[in-house]
Amino acid sequence: MEISLLTDIGKKRSNNQDFVNHYQNQSGIRLIILADGMGGHRAGHIASELAVTDLGQQWSETDYTDLNHIRDWMLSAIEAENQKIHALGQSEAYSGMGTTIEVLAFVDDVVLYAHVGDSRIALIRDGQYYQLTSDHSLVNELIKAGQLTEEEAAVHPQKNVITQSVGQASPLTIDLGIQPLETGDFILVNSDGLSNMVTRKEKLAIILSDKPLKEKVASLVDAANAAGGLDNITVVLVAYSEEGVL
Repeated sequence: MEISLLTDIGKKRSNNQDFVNHYQNQSGIRLIILADGMGGHRAGHIASELAVTDLGQQWSETDYTDLNHIRDWMLSAIEAENQKIHALGQSEAYSGMGTTIEVLAFVDDVVLYAHVGDSRIALIRDGQYYQLTSDHSLVNELIKAGQLTEEEAAVHPQKNVITQSVGQASPLTIDLGIQPLETGDFILVNSDGLSNMVTRKEKLAIILSDKPLKEKVASLVDAANAAGGLDNITVVLVAYSEEGVL
């Protein structure tokens, strides 16, 4: 398994409210965490960095290898972080701050993931793009209700309104999933700064190219900036093989 990650401020924002990192626990199990913050000028950056670093530090102190234990840890750790960020958001300086979160644990030949918000996780297999997560967003709710098409949602004035985020007052309803992995698979994790700027077809062309993994990630970010770079852009790309961790 090879991992490459990159975050970029984009072309229009004055600061980067995305945060991403990867960690290992005491048993060598890899965890990737991506967060896209929201709130005031500083609050979004603080929420995303806090969520990623808190969860990463806690993970590094565990020795979990069992999927059930990891699932239970994800649920409890993310909800605890939700309550912590909500409490901080009650102060004027951090009013309304929150963050999306994507947490992925790679255990043998599967990835277990937790999802809150409108950042995305996708599987690329045999030349096809499969989105594994469903956006917690107003427009996605309207799509599922048959009130909007995907094309209409892409230009909807409230397309950035999310229905769940870490930092909300009520308990989270965290989406969980598990995906078996095969040699040649890619897992793509990204903030909406990529989703809103680069089509699936464009993503596939870059990911399936012959470039090294790090260059593929840089090319995805470059494509989002070339399309306008209206938001911060964060990309993680994982190339899976059975040869072990690189």
